[in-house]
Amino acid sequence: MSDPMRIRAQALADKTMVRVLVSHEMESGQRKDAAGKIVPAWFIQMISASWNGKTVMSAQWGTAVSKNPFVQFSFKGGKAGDKIAVSWTDNRGEQRTDEAVIT
Repeated sequence: MSDPMRIRAQALADKTMVRVLVSHEMESGQRKDAAGKIVPAWFIQMISASWNGKTVMSAQWGTAVSKNPFVQFSFKGGKAGDKIAVSWTDNRGEQRTDEAVIT
């Protein structure tokens, strides 16, 4: 299992700003190891965020996304005390969901 995501969500007037640091190796499948063998692809395919059960962000990623990617987005609504849940699924079928409280 990977390390937890670092999520910060802040209410600003009528919108909420969310910043996420995702912990994932994100291998492209094009790099070779010290023995010269290709390191298999391992990357996040789908990432999404929800607020009060409503999806506020979703994205499909591929091999071009860097290791430990940073994501920032905003959405209308949200207030201090509400929870944001961020989830991802990678090409190996691994999944992770973490939550944060809006400040």
